[in-house]
Amino acid sequence: MARDDKVEIARGFYEAWNARDFDRAAALMHDDGEIVIVGSGERMRGPDGARRFSEMWANGFPDGRVEITAILAEGDKVVVELTGRGTHTGALESAAGSIPPTGKEVRLELCDVYELRDGKVVSLRTYFDSGSLLAQIGLMGAQPAEAMT
Repeated sequence: MARDDKVEIARGFYEAWNARDFDRAAALMHDDGEIVIVGSGERMRGPDGARRFSEMWANGFPDGRVEITAILAEGDKVVVELTGRGTHTGALESAAGSIPPTGKEVRLELCDVYELRDGKVVSLRTYFDSGSLLAQIGLMGAQPAEAMT
């Protein structure tokens, strides 16, 4: 598979999320693919897992948007740096339970690492600072201002 094709598969996952086209996001996932939220160890498998992952974030941040800031592809891997923004106006389901809406605006820097096979995602490992998320929604002590910019 060509590098540009791999980049487009990863890019398509975010375009689908921004458009709230969860069927499209699910279609990008291999039947035996897995999404891992690295900090919590939570795992979601297959197309249904991709749909659940997308819906989890969209339900918690209905106005949320992601923007790719860098994307690299090498071999069967694609690494994406991105910024997510949104307002926590819906319940956010997590491995630790449901976090009720706080109405707080959030800005997160994220990094996702994809592994692709047969034109589909077989692994997506997502990295983000959950402490920053919890601080921004008021559930943990505030972080220094420079950490929030």
